[in-house]
Amino acid sequence: MNITITGRKVTLKDHFKSLATKKLSRFDKIFDADADAHVVVTLERNRQTVEITIRSKGMIYRAEATDFEMNDALDQVISALGRQIRKNKSRLDKQIHSAALDQLVAETPEEAEPAAVAEEEEYRIVRTKHFPVKPLTLEEAILQMNLLGHQFYMFRNGATGEINVVYQRKNGDYGLLEPDAE
Repeated sequence: MNITITGRKVTLKDHFKSLATKKLSRFDKIFDADADAHVVVTLERNRQTVEITIRSKGMIYRAEATDFEMNDALDQVISALGRQIRKNKSRLDKQIHSAALDQLVAETPEEAEPAAVAEEEEYRIVRTKHFPVKPLTLEEAILQMNLLGHQFYMFRNGATGEINVVYQRKNGDYGLLEPDAE
């Protein structure tokens, strides 16, 4: 795993960098060598925020935690990432197992009954909305999102012609999601 550690408004000591690398190494058995991990530490009002993003094979795992101590925030983020990875790994394993089971059932005679597969939590879509996607500037999209009282808003960027999503972050700032061709 490729690890990048960045400090914003804080100088990171070598001890913290080695500790972060050591704690992230526990995920080496899950991710291959092509995986990228970005650790960002930010100091704001005597509180340390540690944010870790791991990108591997098109999947993105991200967690952040804020605490008075940088090491405590790191511990919280590592445990949150561990929970996310375990949850998604079991789902991915289940999908692979389910596809293999479906293929096996298709190859067996019709008299054979497929074994019941225990279901984990299922994704439920409870509402689907359709709306026109108009070309807007970023400022117009933020204004529209605020007028609707939503935390995110999808729009067609007038400058690029691409579909973008603007969203409000926890700290009150805004973020922009843009498609990236790989």
